[in-house]
Amino acid sequence: MRLARYQSALDGAEHVGVITGQLITPLGPGDGLVGQSLLLATAVARSSVPHPVGDPERLDGVRLLAPIPEPPSIRDFYAFETHVATARHSRGLEMAADWYELPVFYFTNPAAVLGPGDVLIPPPDTAELDYELEVAAVIGIECHDVVADAWLDVVAGFTVMNDWSARDLQKMEMAVGLGAAKGKDFSTSLGPVLVTPDELGALRLAMVARVNGEERSRGDLGEIHWPWEELAAHAARNTRLVAGDVLGSGTVGTGCILEHGDGRWLRPGDVVELEIEGIGVLRNVVGGA
Repeated sequence: MRLARYQSALDGAEHVGVITGQLITPLGPGDGLVGQSLLLATAVARSSVPHPVGDPERLDGVRLLAPIPEPPSIRDFYAFETHVATARHSRGLEMAADWYELPVFYFTNPAAVLGPGDVLIPPPDTAELDYELEVAAVIGIECHDVVADAWLDVVAGFTVMNDWSARDLQKMEMAVGLGAAKGKDFSTSLGPVLVTPDELGALRLAMVARVNGEERSRGDLGEIHWPWEELAAHAARNTRLVAGDVLGSGTVGTGCILEHGDGRWLRPGDVVELEIEGIGVLRNVVGGA
């Protein structure tokens, strides 16, 4: 299934809906669920067809919103070897041997989520604004110490993720030995829809980033070094995950400006589009002076 939060053109209200072709149909309170819980629980209950309660609308006539507007947490992994090696090389560092021993992640700000079409307001003190091309898995049910083989039982679906970065701020913070903090704190984009795992096969999905229509990054989710079952199991180890928690894949190889080394940082007015095969295009505009 393909699910989305959206603002209806018919009544102006926010709904959760299921997408069929070019139509989106609101799902109902008859399921005993509303808002974010409806989206997640419906996605997990993949064996049943959601119960529509309203009139369908054309998808291109509604405003899509972030699938998970306020996740309880966002864990962003560092799971693509090419990205890790290139990013470390840019800081004069060799590849860390421990990276091959466990899938590391950092926590970012769940109160700063943007959806498709939202304007990004970058930190005023950055001159090195970057996008990061990622896929995110959304947890659908509360779980603890997930067994790797059972990871699909706890994942509601996948969406596109842009882990925006202020590279100059991030570099200063991480040189101290902690972070990233303010270099990441200002925003993460999620959207445009949530797609259940059964729609995406073996998760070998093309990943593309464009700035102002120019392709800047291309990779494949199948290149990930740490598989999703390991990411989910590690995230849930010795702790509790809850519905709505977001697990980011980390940036695919070539999936950010830092890796290119060309200094073509984002500027106000730039249109950034991240596209994941089978999920869709997450588009945001960079705001500011």
